[in-house]
Amino acid sequence: MPQWIYGKNVVLEALRTKRVRKVLLLNSFHESLIEQIISQQHLPVERVGKERFDNYGDHHQGIAAEVNDFIYADLNHEVAQLRTKPQSLILMLDSITDPQNLGAIIRNAEAFGVDALIIKKDQQVQVNATVTKVAAGALEHMKVIQVANLSQTILKLKEEGFWIVGTDLNTAQDYRDFNYQGPIALVIGSEGDGLHRLVKERCDVLVHIPMMGQVNSLNAASATAVVLAWVHHARFPFKKK
Repeated sequence: MPQWIYGKNVVLEALRTKRVRKVLLLNSFHESLIEQIISQQHLPVERVGKERFDNYGDHHQGIAAEVNDFIYADLNHEVAQLRTKPQSLILMLDSITDPQNLGAIIRNAEAFGVDALIIKKDQQVQVNATVTKVAAGALEHMKVIQVANLSQTILKLKEEGFWIVGTDLNTAQDYRDFNYQGPIALVIGSEGDGLHRLVKERCDVLVHIPMMGQVNSLNAASATAVVLAWVHHARFPFKKK
């Protein structure tokens, strides 16, 4: 079944990685860079009226593209590449089922230098059009790996020298008190259930985000952004000139 993506930034990044097969443009659409790349890649283009874009909601920006299926990265290959990187950072997701959340997480991960994202094949939303749109182009620059079993993957990462840091509401350690140097795999659970028991047990350390308000938890995308921003700060502290 063809997969369609939409929006200027999303389609532009897919064009840059040559994942686009066909382009749909609103009659009034004009964007010189995008049209130039489409021409250079000799892609079929169809110009249509607004009614053809009804399926894409209000944020299509006059452009949609049919793309090749998203290709998930291979776990063994990526771990082998990251094994020699001193500050490698992997993000693992435990049962994120909301595509909006996954798209936002991918955008956060790309912004803060995550090397690879690991998701489960089951009980987890996969990369789809909504995820792609919310990621706003970041998906084209993120290695996403599917695994059958998250807890087994944690054991493999430990064997390769990664320190596994899980986020959990019911632990005493503040996420700012941990030393994030070296190869790290950060594990984020779902907003409702958090980390599954076996995943939690196999983490080397559990950390939590202390909050001052009446709400006792953040959604997965927000929690990911908070922790990744701190990890980036801990590894690459800002220095005033």
